[in-house]
Amino acid sequence: MRRVLIDTNIYSAFKTNDSAVVEVFRHVDYIGIDLTVYGELLAGFKLGSREKENLRELEMFINTSRVELILHSAETAVFYAKIFKDLKTSGKPIPTNDIWIAATAMEHGLALMTYDKHFTTIPGLMLKDAG
Repeated sequence: MRRVLIDTNIYSAFKTNDSAVVEVFRHVDYIGIDLTVYGELLAGFKLGSREKENLRELEMFINTSRVELILHSAETAVFYAKIFKDLKTSGKPIPTNDIWIAATAMEHGLALMTYDKHFTTIPGLMLKDAG
């Protein structure tokens, strides 16, 4: 899969030079960042001591030719509702933010790149292994 949507932990791993993530990034054509991931990153920056520097680095990353910030749409909400119902029915809930991230990946036909194992419980979600 040459088009991915990244989870918050993948961006963080990239910033710490995680070799597996860096290697995947070298070979993909497109890196999407869901609005929810963007919000999680900004919240994390606010809690740290390098907020301005982290924000500047994130903006530089987003402004590269292969990276796009993906906003939610009404269609994203339709995917969210289906995922929510499926997880609730199966008794395997995951954090709400992660449902939005998965919904964006599914809406745009992107493989989700994450280190969180609970995404494997979402039927139909394509995952990209970082390792």
